[in-house]
Amino acid sequence: MEEYQLPEILRTPLEELCLQIKLLKLGAILPFVEKAMSSPSLRAVQLAITNLKDLNALDRQENLTPLGYHLARLPVEPHIGKMILFGAIFSCLDPVLTVAASLGFKDPFVIPLGKEEEADRRRREFAAGSKSDHLMLINAFKSWERAKSQGRESERRFCWDNFLSANTLKMLSNMKLQFAELLQDIGFVQARNPSNPQCNKNSGNIRLVKAVICAGLYPNVAKVRGPKQHFRKRPPKLVTKNEKVQLHPKSVNADEKYFEDGWLIYHMKMKTTQVFLYDCTMISPYPLLFFGGDITIQKDGNQETVAVDNWIVFRAATRTAKLVKGLRHELDTVLQQKITRPGAINWDERSKEGQLMRGIIQLITTEDSSQDYEDDYDSDD
Repeated sequence: MEEYQLPEILRTPLEELCLQIKLLKLGAILPFVEKAMSSPSLRAVQLAITNLKDLNALDRQENLTPLGYHLARLPVEPHIGKMILFGAIFSCLDPVLTVAASLGFKDPFVIPLGKEEEADRRRREFAAGSKSDHLMLINAFKSWERAKSQGRESERRFCWDNFLSANTLKMLSNMKLQFAELLQDIGFVQARNPSNPQCNKNSGNIRLVKAVICAGLYPNVAKVRGPKQHFRKRPPKLVTKNEKVQLHPKSVNADEKYFEDGWLIYHMKMKTTQVFLYDCTMISPYPLLFFGGDITIQKDGNQETVAVDNWIVFRAATRTAKLVKGLRHELDTVLQQKITRPGAINWDERSKEGQLMRGIIQLITTEDSSQDYEDDYDSDD
């Protein structure tokens, strides 16, 4: 046991540390960190800076963007903070706050020794075929709220039957309230209640909720490798931008043999015996195109392709590719305006803002990736 506690600069998550350095106007990040008596790894700090640039929290000169300014004021890691802000902007606040609270604290499931298979089965039931650990959390939390409304005994029985911790669920509920209060304080919502109808016009739109989760967790993306087949004998291979990965056994997707959309978005990646993704959500092309990194239109022979950050590639018709790039530019402009001057979206169909947001949501909601886009699948090795 160490005699003294580690210095705070070594205990603070690096991305949050970088944002605080910029918020307090302490100069360039690396030179400031180097001056510390006990400094973190400079390579790790540089990686954190790169991640913040990918998140659009820092510009190329390492200045705080309007988004970075808000993220620095939220008491969560930047990816989760961005998810929270986008949940408010797209009016699907309550389910997004459930995911944010769980990822920021811990998931509410407990796994008693000897009952691992039964606990995994309950998690898959909550996932309800969504191929998403994050939607599984939303469904579990909603079910707990319904049981809780019927009395203490109903809540106790529900938690016992479904391997859930009532104390953790109550903590998540309190965190959601705190997040909503913070959002109201900085002007993104008008109510302190996360379930207020004005903050949840689109909360029933599951595809949109997944897209907002994608907006927060990007660039944590894994590609499903192999041909699209319904009847595979083994789970498909997965690869991130830099390495091969596998799904952790606790993920509801661990035994899935087929993903109709060829991409997964994830929060936690950890190396033990192998590199595992501990949680993930299957995601379709449009959320990656609208909420991912820079998009470019390229030629692959006679075929147009749309690339996100030069590695997430979709084959598309020329007209569709140009339409998406134009819409992405319009969306970025609206989001930048809302981040700079917080306020509710004008959802009126007669307003330009309302028309754009409704149009993008309709594209995300009605998307059939087999129609307009074809994922650039690799063959099995």
